[in-house]
Amino acid sequence: MTDAPTAQRTVRAARGTELTAKSWQTEAPLRMLMNNLDPEVAERPEDLIVYGGTGKAARNWEAYDAIVRTLEGLESDETLLVQSGKPVGVFRTHEWAPRVLIANSNLVGDWATWPEFRRLEHLGLTMYGQMTAGSWIYIGTQGILQGTYETFGAVARSLAAKRGASEADAAHATLAGTITLTAGCGGMGGAQPLAVTMNGGAVLIIDVDPTRLDRRVEHGYLDEVAPSLDAAIERVLAAKAERRALSVGVVGNAATVFAELLERRVPIDIVTDQTSAHDPLSYLPEGVELAEWHELAASDPEEFTRLARASMAKHVEAMVGFQAVGAEVFDYGNSIRREAELGGYAHAFDFPGFVPAYIRPLFAEGKGPFRWAALSGDPADIAATDRAILELFPEDAHLRRWIEQAGEKVHFEGLPARICWLGYQERHLAGLKFNEMVASGELSAPIVIGRDHLDSGSVASPYRETESMADGSDAIADWPLLNALLNTASGATWVSIHHGGGVGIGRSIHAGQVTVADGTDLAAEKIARVLVNDPGTGVMRHVDAGYDRALEVARERGLRVPMLEG
Repeated sequence: MTDAPTAQRTVRAARGTELTAKSWQTEAPLRMLMNNLDPEVAERPEDLIVYGGTGKAARNWEAYDAIVRTLEGLESDETLLVQSGKPVGVFRTHEWAPRVLIANSNLVGDWATWPEFRRLEHLGLTMYGQMTAGSWIYIGTQGILQGTYETFGAVARSLAAKRGASEADAAHATLAGTITLTAGCGGMGGAQPLAVTMNGGAVLIIDVDPTRLDRRVEHGYLDEVAPSLDAAIERVLAAKAERRALSVGVVGNAATVFAELLERRVPIDIVTDQTSAHDPLSYLPEGVELAEWHELAASDPEEFTRLARASMAKHVEAMVGFQAVGAEVFDYGNSIRREAELGGYAHAFDFPGFVPAYIRPLFAEGKGPFRWAALSGDPADIAATDRAILELFPEDAHLRRWIEQAGEKVHFEGLPARICWLGYQERHLAGLKFNEMVASGELSAPIVIGRDHLDSGSVASPYRETESMADGSDAIADWPLLNALLNTASGATWVSIHHGGGVGIGRSIHAGQVTVADGTDLAAEKIARVLVNDPGTGVMRHVDAGYDRALEVARERGLRVPMLEG
């Protein structure tokens, strides 16, 4: 069963202080759902697709309308249940309970395969929620930008250490004098060029779709699109020689272009990829025209999957080739190594994922992506919160650099929003400050506070967040379920549990939470619990896995772990 053709619809969240729902606790999920589908934010809003090729905000337009209608009338002691993008029930709970509980794409183990998911999706029984698409907290490419910035900063430090730099010098390393090669300039991958240039490097990014590249230039995430591969190479080589930050896009198929660049011995320093490889139907194989893509994928998904995996095998083989000649190469969490392996390339896992290579030490401290959006729609509210963050954490020079650069360079998409990485016993300080600012009138309307599902304690994803855990617990999915249960008990405004995310069906379970700072005393009480407990599960998870830094943080910051007591 599929949606009948409908007239083009344009969705945009309300701005200002006038409520369309009965309280800010229900107005917030309503506006954020709509913001996910804003044409400035979503990849294909007419199909309810937000990002990642297939990640949807609601199952169909009928379900979307029912969600909107329900949120507008929801009481402060009621909870809406959403099953894979379809509102299925409203129950009386209490004011501390979430106003919305969401479950997306979850399948029982033996049935957790792409063919079975697609069969059920075709019947109209489920949808793919990605991570923040189906949990209504996607904020455009800016949402992943700082995580990408943090990753490339860690790459710079790794390269400096390999060159023999002292620990102090490596801590301040940049990507100046390097070229990064990557692909995928859509909703998530589009953060890569700006993240590299913010770290001082040059980057060449490949995409099959020229409209994606043009959109990133328009929004300030990409400097330019080259008319040919030769022109692109010339420009990034010049930037490398001059130690100048520059991002250049070029239209092409990554499998073809990566192999050609390797054969031509272009001096690439860093290689990664963020195409939508997690879903083979969202990866364009060599030999298939852009205009034929979606029709061919729909008409014969099995054959299209075979072709896509064959191209991914060639793509990843080139990445391994770059590693062999000295480049820093890593998987950026899109499951391309596994798809390439299924496509017949046996050495796909010869390079690591970005989490074990660069991010795990941050996760051990409960650090991760803390994001917020101004429900007013007023950029001045984000500027005020930026100032508040800098006042709260004056000693954090890295955070200051990020906030100042983001204020100058990040183009808002939809509702104005910001993100920064904060850890255990830090996030609630920001949340409580925002709540005070709403109460005092310094902010013109409430702030919605959430995070990416790429976080330290809310994901089980053996090809990404939990790859190569110290105790071998990569695939244990109890942790995100406990995270969701705890956030529900702590008073989050809405909580979600998803399957698949950015790595594909059968490969992850992850949980999200969003909490609203509406200036009330009740909101402050909820914030003081949720924004401590949520990152606390990340420290807990890494303590249990045996990470010394997590154990230090738990003891320093007062996290109780029963197995350490007695």
